[in-house]
Order: sequence, then C-alpha cells, then structure tokens
Amino acid sequence: MKNIKINSLWYFLISFIYLELIFKVLVFDNVININLINIFLYVMFFTLLMKLITSFFKEKTNKIISFIGIFIISFIFSLELCIYRIFGLFFDFSLLSASNQVFSFASDMVMFIIKNIGGIILLFVPFIVGLIFNKHISFKKEGYKHGLIILMFCVLFYGSFLESLYINKNSDYSAHELYYKTNNIDLSINKLGVLNTFRIDLKRVIFGFNDTLSIIEKEDEEDKNIEYSYNNLDIDFDNLSNNSEGVVKNMHEFFKNETGTKKNKYTGKFKDKNLILFMAESFNEIAVDEKLTPTLYKLVNNGFVFKDFYTPTISSTIGGEFQELTGLVATSGFLTPWKKGTNTFPFGVSTVFENLGYNTYAYHDHTYTFQDRYKYLESLGFNNFKGCNSGMETIINCDLWPESDVEMIDGTINEFINNDKPFFTYYVTVSGHGDYNWSNAMSKKHYDEVKDLGYSEKVLAYLAGQIELDRALDTLIKKLDENGKLDDTVIALVGDHYPYYLTCEEVNELSKDKKDPVVEINHSNFILWNNKMDNVIVEKVGSQIDVLPTIYNLFDIPYDSRLIIGKDILSTETGLAIFGNNSWVSDYGTYFSENSSFIPKKDIELPENYIKNMNAIVQNKMNISKLIMTEDYYSKVF
Repeated sequence: MKNIKINSLWYFLISFIYLELIFKVLVFDNVININLINIFLYVMFFTLLMKLITSFFKEKTNKIISFIGIFIISFIFSLELCIYRIFGLFFDFSLLSASNQVFSFASDMVMFIIKNIGGIILLFVPFIVGLIFNKHISFKKEGYKHGLIILMFCVLFYGSFLESLYINKNSDYSAHELYYKTNNIDLSINKLGVLNTFRIDLKRVIFGFNDTLSIIEKEDEEDKNIEYSYNNLDIDFDNLSNNSEGVVKNMHEFFKNETGTKKNKYTGKFKDKNLILFMAESFNEIAVDEKLTPTLYKLVNNGFVFKDFYTPTISSTIGGEFQELTGLVATSGFLTPWKKGTNTFPFGVSTVFENLGYNTYAYHDHTYTFQDRYKYLESLGFNNFKGCNSGMETIINCDLWPESDVEMIDGTINEFINNDKPFFTYYVTVSGHGDYNWSNAMSKKHYDEVKDLGYSEKVLAYLAGQIELDRALDTLIKKLDENGKLDDTVIALVGDHYPYYLTCEEVNELSKDKKDPVVEINHSNFILWNNKMDNVIVEKVGSQIDVLPTIYNLFDIPYDSRLIIGKDILSTETGLAIFGNNSWVSDYGTYFSENSSFIPKKDIELPENYIKNMNAIVQNKMNISKLIMTEDYYSKVF
C-alpha cells in the first residue's frame, strides 16, 4: 500500500471537478443542468494543461508547482465565495478599484471569513488532502513524447468545449453568448464555471472587451396626452455619427434610435422648490414600521407612493450611489472611471441645480475620501462636499462607528436652511451600516427600543440602526417646519442596497412576504414627499436608476431622456428593474436569468416574443451604461 501511487493527472482532475461542484452546491440552487457539460469539458482541458506544465521538471519541482497551483486555485474559489456572501456579487478584476472598501472593513472581512469557514475549508480540501497524501501522488518528469500526447488531448478537449457551447446557443444568456458576446461574471460562473470565468475575465481586462450592442427598432407608444413633448434636447446624432468611428459611432446610432420619455401631468410639479436627496445606508422596506420608525412610515406612505420599487444590489454602496446619481446601471466597468471623477456629466445633479440658481451642498457622516467619493461628487458639480476629515469632524463625533445621522442633520441644516436662494442638499447616511450587533454604536444607542421585539439579535441590531435614520428625518422635518421651509421642500430618499449583512432568512423575519435572495430581497421604497401634496399611488416598477430622471421631470429640469438609461417613473415608459446577473422585473413579471424562468403577474397576457425582446433591452441597457463610462460618452456629445 505504501508504494501505490496515482498519477498527478487524476489528482488534478478530481480536485477541479470537486471544486466546481462544491462551489455550485454552496452558491447556486440549480446544480445539475446542461451547462455541466461545458464546465466538465473545460475542466478536462485545464487538467491536461496543468499536467503538461508539471511534466517537464524534476519531480520535486513539479510537486512544488502543483501544490502552489492548487493552493492559488482553492484561494480563487474561496475568494469568490466570500465576496459573494458579503456583497452579493462575484469577484472580477474591476473590483480591484474598490480595494479600499475591503480594507476599510477588514474586521468585517474577518467576521465573514469566520462565518464561512466551513465553505472555505471545503474548498481547500484538494490542497489539504494533496499535502497529506503527497507521497502517494506521482509528479515524476515525463518525456517530450508524453508531453506531446497530453498537448494533443488538450487541443481535443478544448475543441470539444468550444463545440459544447453550441448547445442551446440561441437561448438567452447561453454559455455561447457569455463566452463570446456578453460580460456578466455572475452568469458566467454559473454556466461556464469558476476556472473558465476567471481566465475569461483576466483576458478581457488585459486585451479589452466590449459587449455586443444591439439596435432595436422601437415604436412610439400611444399616449392619451399626445400634446406632451419629449424630455429630449436638440442633438444631431447623424452629424455626430458621421464624424465618429468604432464603438462611439455605434453609440450615436443607438441613441439616435431611442425615443426618450414624454413629459406628463407631473412635469414641473416641484419647480423652484428646495430638494433634500438622501442615499440611505442599507435602508430597506423591512425597516419601515408605524410605531418603531414613524417618520419613515409617514414618508413612505405619503407623497408619491411607489408600490413596486427596487434597489438592486450591485457593487455594494458605491454601485447604489452611482445608480441613484447618474441614472445608469452599475454594470462591470463603471467603477474605475467613476472613482477617478474625470468623466463629463452634463446632467450632474449638482450642476443642473446650480444652473437653475440653487445653492448646492453635499454631506456624509463618514470619511470623505472613502471610495473616492469626493472625486466623483465633484464631477457631478459638488464643490463643497463635507465628510469626516473635511469639516464634518467639527460637527459630529467621527470616532464612532457607525457615526450618527441625527448629529449630521442637526449640525448641518443651519448651513443652508435660511439662505435667500433655493437649495439642493445631498446627504449620504451611514448609521444603518453593519455589522449588526451590540458593538455597533447606533444599534447600541437604540437597544432599549428594540430589545423586546422578539427577533434574532442581528435583526434587532439592524432595526436599531435604522431608528437613527428615522430620528434624523424627524429632526430634519421639524427644523424645516420651524424655519418656514417645510412646504417648499421636497424630501427624496432611496437605499443603496438591501442590508446584506443579514441573510435572506434574517430579512424574511421582518418581511411581510417571503423574499428570494436574487430579486425580491431588493424590493424596497423610494421616498418622494412634499408636505403640501396629495398622495399619488404609483404601481409601475422602478429602481434606483429611475430616481434622477423622475426628479428632473418634476423639477422641470432640461435633460435628454435618451441619454439617461433610467426613466421617469411617472412617464408612459414601461417599468423595469435590472439586477446584476441580468435578472429583471417589469410590469409584466419577473425573469430569473440563472435558470431562464419567467414568472408572470396574474392575468397579464405577454406580447409576442416579450421575454427575448426584454432580455435584449436589458443587455443593451447594461452595455450602454458601461460604455457611457468607459468611453466618457457625454463628452463626445456635448
């Protein structure tokens, strides 16, 4: 028994198949599907490649290379698992731009690693077992003839893998489409495997890649109020296209074909009023309670009441803020240009209000440099952004974690409330941030208010943190009222993402309806409220990318609705919410890209080829959002 050895080829093969299958079990619901064929064929190719690499050196060297390789591969699988469990997305190389977010919450990372240690150990089993039984694995040097045979089988299995991509080639988000045409890490890992996706992502980062952009002929929708004009500017796309080439030319052609959205009976409803816009950390509908958070409850259920609104969790907080402030989808590729703050934003939210004669302000009760927020806010027109270490530390206690939203509102409102000009103020809150436990400063502050509610500890701590946001809004409303500004001020608030420090099961402790972990966990509220308005119930689907154009229409701000991917929720445009893995919700139902399933809303008849057409529209919106950022497209138009 001591002298029995297996060829390292079998060790590699068993290890890689094991890793792909275990990862699927840990992350996905649909483990067994047709895509296992191309995953298995690629694993065979990768196994033979690994064997080839470790065939030309002395046995000791081959052994060292093999175990270093298996360790790195196990680490990649573990990294994907941890990133997914923390942020609800998979690692890709564009996330390296967000490395400071990871380092800023290093203690949380340690907590998540500990929490997922079982999965991590499972993913390191091939490495651990290989070390223990390394004497029973043969890593001997092979001859060139043997190497040539392995190379031939490498080519054979890679060719077989490429052929396997033609299985269900024409289905939406097929393995073939993901391999050749579409960049979506979430879907790629599910349908092509972790090993292949990591290689594809690395290749696309090095050599560049642009998704295919389709031109879809659109018909003008019927509108009973036909007298309304479009929220569009006079842009000569023909001239722009004639003087451009490559991807920018394609973008001009794409936007030329767009119709945009029409003005409506709500256009200018808030014209000349003040606006206070919030991005609220981890705010979600599960935090809204008539007794516990009465101010949130009041604002959610009055004013414009959006019944079917989502805050898709893509790239954590920075993704949610990007979507809210630009009206673009936070798809792969947006992060680096966004953080640099060098792109042109003619419809930058501070810029457009300043052009109307407003004073503009921006505040955040955490570090002002975090994720380079000061850079991208400046690109939107904010030139007096204040956060911890840039003035906020003289107003609030910046040594707490998380800091207090109440202190931020109380300490900043006098800077703008009594000016002669109308004001636009942007607040980024932090009190609702996880991890949710009694060491969390805001959770601890409101412990007595939640301790007897009967939920699990993390859920109670989350609610306690959201109470701080509620009290901050209460302070804001009271001060506006005291200073005679309440009736002339609009309050808008949207969350950056669902509270992903809670599991789906913990979220469902508070949810009235059972939520799934892909789509409905992101269902939330969009607060859009003025003290003097009558309630308006909005049944249409909306999401963060629709916030900006909806506000611009209400304030009668000139903009081009073709060039903002989100749409005015109050327009005749069909409602749509897009998620990071290309799943979507429309007014007709919900599409899950992972298993290509569609759940229609009751008693709704689908138009012909509806799902296929919608998938093309969703992919276009994601592709064009990315290209607007990577090509700095607005600078090419204006």
